[in-house]
Amino acid sequence: MLANTAQTLQLARETLDIEASALLQLKARLDDRFVNAVNMVLGVKGRVVVTGMGKSGHIGRKIAATLASTGTPAMFVHPGEASHGDLGMIQTIDVVLAISNSGESDELVAILPVLKRQGVPLIAMTGGLTSSLARHADVLLDCSVEKEACPLNLAPTASTTAQLAMGDALAVALLDARGFKPEDFARSHPGGSLGRRLLTHVSDVMRKGTDVPQVGPDAEFTTLMREMSSKGLGATSVTDADGHVLGVFTDGDLRRLIEKGADLRSLKARDVMNSQPRTIRVDALAVEAADIMEQYRITSILVIDDAGHLCGAINTNDLMRAKVI
Repeated sequence: MLANTAQTLQLARETLDIEASALLQLKARLDDRFVNAVNMVLGVKGRVVVTGMGKSGHIGRKIAATLASTGTPAMFVHPGEASHGDLGMIQTIDVVLAISNSGESDELVAILPVLKRQGVPLIAMTGGLTSSLARHADVLLDCSVEKEACPLNLAPTASTTAQLAMGDALAVALLDARGFKPEDFARSHPGGSLGRRLLTHVSDVMRKGTDVPQVGPDAEFTTLMREMSSKGLGATSVTDADGHVLGVFTDGDLRRLIEKGADLRSLKARDVMNSQPRTIRVDALAVEAADIMEQYRITSILVIDDAGHLCGAINTNDLMRAKVI
């Protein structure tokens, strides 16, 4: 059995149109209640406890995860489990974000009086503006939709899209209010690509000690080539007796010398080095090294300290192994 192509595409487009329209209506209804919700979350010392049943519960889990990863401590509590002991997870210093399209989910309604008696602030995200949930709420966020995208107008589709979008809007507003920065996001995502880019420093991945090719300015050309070849970096640093970087010699420099027909045997390191090498500080982010290499189309870079002394070296392979690039 195969789907009818024209009908399938038509239904898909209608679904997107309905959900897009629901979001635009949601945008138009935003008012001071949204600001009050943001201020309520900012004002509590505890966490945002998100709760919801069924599809709203799935949306709630995602909203809790988004809040937690953007600087607002949050967790999800299943309303059914809350009635059987998990209410103990919710403290008076927390704020509850309850999600229900109808606002009448039995498991959710059952815990509302308890939350009110405990004095826990309640933000409701619902389409039932006169529902039990709406009446108990300290702040009501209107997530109503004209209709579901489901042709039967039964399966939660547009309503869950509206809930998810409202949760994202709340998270973004809180992120901005808290002054949340990319570095803060990276700290909660250390295993992701952004975390690696923002938390990995040059010192974490650079070559050190005897793995760094290094010769003095008076080194013979053969010595320079031997050092460069043995360390496998495609370049060697040239330093003075104190370890201060004087220059660098690379594979590209070698090719250019050969093209010119230079008498290589008579040359010393000081004669062939580039006296203005690209360098990076040891405390810089590894991604900065990657940016420099890309900008100047080089494959390695020397690492120095504040005084210009050689600390290490790094190349694109090192950055790839560290998954920075």
